Amino acid sequence: MKNRLIARFNFSKKEFNGLVLLLGLLLALMFFPYAFKWCFPVKDNPREDELALLELRARLEKQSFSRQTKEKLFFKKPKPGALFSFDPNAIGLEQWQQLGFSEKQALSILNYRSKGGRFKRAEDLQKIYVVSAGQYQRLYPYIKISSAPADSSPGQTKRGYTAPVKVWIELNAADSMELDRVRGIGPAFARRIVKYRDRLGGFYKKEQLLEVFGLDSAKFMEIRDQVWADSTAVKKLNINTAVMEDFKYHPYLRYKQANAIIEYRKQHGNYVNIADLKKVAILTPPLVEILSHYISF
Repeated sequence: MKNRLIARFNFSKKEFNGLVLLLGLLLALMFFPYAFKWCFPVKDNPREDELALLELRARLEKQSFSRQTKEKLFFKKPKPGALFSFDPNAIGLEQWQQLGFSEKQALSILNYRSKGGRFKRAEDLQKIYVVSAGQYQRLYPYIKISSAPADSSPGQTKRGYTAPVKVWIELNAADSMELDRVRGIGPAFARRIVKYRDRLGGFYKKEQLLEVFGLDSAKFMEIRDQVWADSTAVKKLNINTAVMEDFKYHPYLRYKQANAIIEYRKQHGNYVNIADLKKVAILTPPLVEILSHYISF
């Protein structure tokens, strides 16, 4: 048969052998996958894959729960207990925390009291900047402020109520908590006053409060009899050694004015007195008068 095929297709013996080998290789490639599966059967078990995925998910959830639990413990806020009637002028740190305040909040309130602050009515509690509106609303029904002991002082009325204690605050020494004691100054104005005072170097007169953002003449009239300014406490700047950086943030000077002061000093030497400062053309007489409270020679 081999000879017949060779004769029929006119193959040489070498070509015929090559053709047989090629066909054999093709057949082997076709049946190889089936033979491999038959020799090495694969166990198809979806249940094992599902179990592996469930195990992985459980591990991830456990890690997530552990991390969240640690975060909750670390950032844990005090849990308010049962509310009770209280006098904000009398309770201590532990009682404030039982009412739901953090230690930091409670210490701020106690610090306010230690500096002479007093809650005269329930509404005064919401003036403390660390007390949120929500906390105040929750506690308001439980605030019971005891009346001050009766005495024969002139401030006491016939009904037994004591007139508010008048404060007398020095503007250059007071911090924001002390300024908050002034009737008419809340936490926001107290912070603004301190910030502006620090930029100036101090107040030489209390009328400078009118320069504080938002503090109008009506507000000033309300508080003027409760505050005063010690002009000797103003921090002065040596005008003969000051550089541009020293003048940079002063509220009364712009860049051109500060630069003119420095350039005049370079050209004419050190300033001797306020009369020399008046020679700087860009400085108006009213400005020189104000600056006289903030400079030294």
